Amino acid sequence: MSNRRPVVAIVDDDSRLLESLQDLLESAGYVARSFSSVRSLLTAGLLGVDVIIADIGMPGIDGFELRDLVKKARPELPIFLITGRHEIADQNRAQGVSGFFRKPFDAPTLLAAVDNALRDREVEGEHES
Repeated sequence: MSNRRPVVAIVDDDSRLLESLQDLLESAGYVARSFSSVRSLLTAGLLGVDVIIADIGMPGIDGFELRDLVKKARPELPIFLITGRHEIADQNRAQGVSGFFRKPFDAPTLLAAVDNALRDREVEGEHES
């Protein structure tokens, strides 16, 4: 087991939410990397990212499209989608994500979900070794 702090990529076009989530994640011991668009995340690359938290409703590439791209490139990578709208109601589009959170979300619940996703990945990695 490594002492490397897990890296969480946050993708949202709302700079206030990015800052708030970055502070929350860093206070919980994660390395948080903020991106204002999916394109900027993809330009930086997914290497070294352990979890993604992304808004669904963004201009350009949205959260669902990001999920599809991530699942092709790194199917083991947990991705959580957040929204201030009612996209969650579409259960068919909900497949392939680790979880959904509606804004405003409960910070302890989000942190627990991220922690659980990382723990599940770690256990799966041990079984594959």
